[in-house]
Amino acid sequence: MLGLFDKSHKIKGTVVLMPKNVLDVNELNSVRSGGVGGVVSGLFGAVADVTGQVVDTATAILSRNVSFKLISATSTDAKGNGKVGKETYLEKHLPTLPTLGDRRDAYGIHFEWDANFGIPGAIYIRNYTYDEFFLVSVTLEDIPNQGTIHFVCNSWVYNFKDYDKKDRIFFANKTYLPSATPGPLVKYREEELEILRGNGTGERKEHERIYDYDVYNDLGNPDKDVKLARPVLGGSSTYPYPRRVRTGRKATKKDPKSERPASELYMPRDEKFGHLKSSDFLTYGIKSLSQTLLPSLENIFDSDLTWNEFDSFEEVRDLYEGGIKVPTDVLSDISPIPVFKEIFRSDGESVLQFPPPHVVQVSKSAWMTDDEFAREMIAGVNPNVIRLLKEVPPQSKLDPTLYGDQSSTISKEHLEINMGGVTVEEALNGQRLFILDYHDAFMPYLTRINALPTAKAYATRTILFLKDDGTLKPLAIELSKPHPSGDNLGAESKVVLPADQGVESTIWLLAKAHVIVNDSGYHQLMSHWLNTHAVTEPFIIATNRRLSVLHPIYKLLYPHYRDTININGLARNALINAGGIIEESFLPGRYSLEMSSAVYKNWVFTDQALPADLIKRGLAIEDPSAPHGLRLVIEDYPYAVDGLEIWDAIKTWVHEYVSLYYPTDAAVQQDTELQAWWKEAVEKGHGDLKEKPWWPKMQTTEDLIQSCSIIVWTASALHAAVNFGQYPYGGLILNRPTLARRFIPAEGTPEYDEMVKNPQKAYLRTITPKFETLIDLSVIEILSRHASDEIYLGERETPNWTTDKKALEAFKRFGSKLTGIEGKINARNSDPSLRNRTGPVQLPYTLLHRSSEEGLTFKGIPNSISI
Repeated sequence: MLGLFDKSHKIKGTVVLMPKNVLDVNELNSVRSGGVGGVVSGLFGAVADVTGQVVDTATAILSRNVSFKLISATSTDAKGNGKVGKETYLEKHLPTLPTLGDRRDAYGIHFEWDANFGIPGAIYIRNYTYDEFFLVSVTLEDIPNQGTIHFVCNSWVYNFKDYDKKDRIFFANKTYLPSATPGPLVKYREEELEILRGNGTGERKEHERIYDYDVYNDLGNPDKDVKLARPVLGGSSTYPYPRRVRTGRKATKKDPKSERPASELYMPRDEKFGHLKSSDFLTYGIKSLSQTLLPSLENIFDSDLTWNEFDSFEEVRDLYEGGIKVPTDVLSDISPIPVFKEIFRSDGESVLQFPPPHVVQVSKSAWMTDDEFAREMIAGVNPNVIRLLKEVPPQSKLDPTLYGDQSSTISKEHLEINMGGVTVEEALNGQRLFILDYHDAFMPYLTRINALPTAKAYATRTILFLKDDGTLKPLAIELSKPHPSGDNLGAESKVVLPADQGVESTIWLLAKAHVIVNDSGYHQLMSHWLNTHAVTEPFIIATNRRLSVLHPIYKLLYPHYRDTININGLARNALINAGGIIEESFLPGRYSLEMSSAVYKNWVFTDQALPADLIKRGLAIEDPSAPHGLRLVIEDYPYAVDGLEIWDAIKTWVHEYVSLYYPTDAAVQQDTELQAWWKEAVEKGHGDLKEKPWWPKMQTTEDLIQSCSIIVWTASALHAAVNFGQYPYGGLILNRPTLARRFIPAEGTPEYDEMVKNPQKAYLRTITPKFETLIDLSVIEILSRHASDEIYLGERETPNWTTDKKALEAFKRFGSKLTGIEGKINARNSDPSLRNRTGPVQLPYTLLHRSSEEGLTFKGIPNSISI
């Protein structure tokens, strides 16, 4: 067959790329002259002007300036490496197909080929132009005995001098374990991984693709202000933390252990958001919020202190019902920024208006009910903290030598008042008592937190009772603060019981607000940032450093890493940094990240699997006869019911995929790349916990399946569950306040009299004020949105991600199973007997509904932590 082709046979190819001419969002961040409005409108105008010229200009520049060389997977040179073919260049621009997507251009190319060269397995690419371009794919057609070969690239290619005059290499979409790599490709596979690892020295440059580890030593800015100094997180037993991508910036002058802040943080180039796409607008919005909106609102507050207070619940509702008046210059600063056009709907009268949050779209006041307060612990945005109560009073695990007696003051008598004749012993034996416990997380920090200018907070414990109808009822809230004479002298606590009349009802409402302030801070810093964003980054770094793009586990995990390093870098720059948005608008303030480090000390990788998490919290019992092998203690637990179906679908898919490549435990043990990957992820990426005995040893196929399932679950469903409900529930600051500014007033004080006369005002003077509310809502509105180009669980960016038909068939079954789960979720939400599915606010639980439309939808599970 091969003999039918002569020595000069030409292989036809198609190259798809996006030229640098098409402006990318990162340029918006770097050009600041002329004010935000001028920059944004100017650049977007430039995009429109350039579009018509892109094809001609790009073709002229790229033709003869971008070269390609084939590398054989079957024939070797004198050194035993894959033969390298002759250099060839991009040719004419091809008609753009609708399937290519916006701003993608296709070019023709031809390669000289003969039978002795064999089958191409990789391609060298050299860019001679000044500007980088984004290489999407290369497709070779009519390869004798092979047909079509796809190279899925998705990478920025810079001028070859940036790579020390070396070519970039891309591999065909084949899948090989290291030991099964075709001999001619072995050297190329190993060399590419060496490039991605770098040498661990120097400051990283924009064009580089180097993945390396570092501690969180760039959150503070001590050179600007000593008050902005922050401890280094990671690398010590005092402040353990997951690792981030190393940037290698110079140290601050005042703290040699901390890195200087930078307006643009290094991240491996292919991790950075690319061209103008929907997700870029969202992340650019966060950065603009930090740089533009926050200072503008601070100026208002500085000039008019009374402006910072809400005086009624109606005024809070005005944020989305009628809008609130702001100075014209604030709107002129922010209105040109694309994402803010959706978030702030201005009517031309200097009015700021947010979209109505889902929690009040049916009822304006149902959020105030005890039923909804309790329901959101199992169907809200933070549904994985509540646990079974096993003893009354609940106990603290804090060291009594440091914190004295932290025993709870909640008694059986407090609880049985509202238990309808059921005794505490009966409820404990029947697994009907539960606790939302933030006492130990907050108490060690409360003295320092309450010394901040406006904070007056408690550490809280909330006890709940499972009623006969399957819903939860709050029985008591304990509010604790450190002894005024010293933390080591124990806690001062008071117990507040439910009430619906008089001043006692206001005190009960305030107690619930203090619980939610604890919950909001814990959610944002621990459930969301730490347990999804931060713990995932080390696995991303290790995967890119140790697993070749040809490796089956790389292909399995790669979609679940999309954009995460970039959004984490943005967070370090604008959200979790010293004086940033999180410190400004959430209770722990400057101690926020330090608190998350304390929680990380007790983080357990294997407990991140949903079944293990539910069992650990006492919310599920192993039962082989029950669905998923678990019996839920609260049968109508929306997060757990939907989550277990998603978890099982993920684990089934991972099991089927892994089994294709690892038929035995020995195959796992003998995979050199896999073993290096896991060793590095544990010992470097999560190095502060590397001695923990619970780490999987990566010696069996089950170790591999379980570990990959946890990574996929964390990056997809777990993140979706704790992220995309932020604005739907928290967009009403009354429902999810983030700050506590007053203790509950004591009788005989002016604040107590105000509480009696004007309960709404007392509530509003206790929770988040207007400035911080606007910042909080602006951020969570962006974080809760889906981009138009979102890729959801069970989908891939390209159907050509692998050539393995069995893997493709298994993946198709995975997608079909997820579609079926969507139908089950919709059916459960329509079942009136499942009262926790919608609750008093009549908001069906859809956060684990896999697919979604663009925007603020309260559903959708993206593949990755991309916002």
